[in-house]
Amino acid sequence: MEKVPMTAGGYARLQDELRVLKTIERPAIIQAIAEARTHGDLSENAEYHAAREKQSFIEGRIAELEDKTSRAQIIDVSKLDGEVVKFGATVTLADEETEEESTYQIVGELEADVASGLLSVTSPLARAIIGKSVGDQVEVATPRGARDYEIVAVAFR
Repeated sequence: MEKVPMTAGGYARLQDELRVLKTIERPAIIQAIAEARTHGDLSENAEYHAAREKQSFIEGRIAELEDKTSRAQIIDVSKLDGEVVKFGATVTLADEETEEESTYQIVGELEADVASGLLSVTSPLARAIIGKSVGDQVEVATPRGARDYEIVAVAFR
């Protein structure tokens, strides 16, 4: 069974989502299905079909979260240090073309959210910078073509 790396904060967020799905969402959708059944013929009952579809989504998400959290390898980023980019590092990059700086923390796949600065360890950018140090330059293939970045800072918080 393959371990799933994640930060302690990411693990806590997944546990919270799982708790909400099991204690709030699942009972609510069961109630909605029961109510929709009282409206008559199920073959033409759009409310019933929508509730069943939502139930299917919720059950799938619960199964996914239970699987991932059971295989979680929680990495405490506060105990890491060094100058080399690795899982959990907060990295500041400078785009060599625009001189624009961006800061990302390298996290597990399930906790990734680029808009919040959380970059998946499996993303092309993260794979390109892992193992590099401050001052190193990397080239990353993107849908808009190759981009060059310089690593400006590496921190573990």
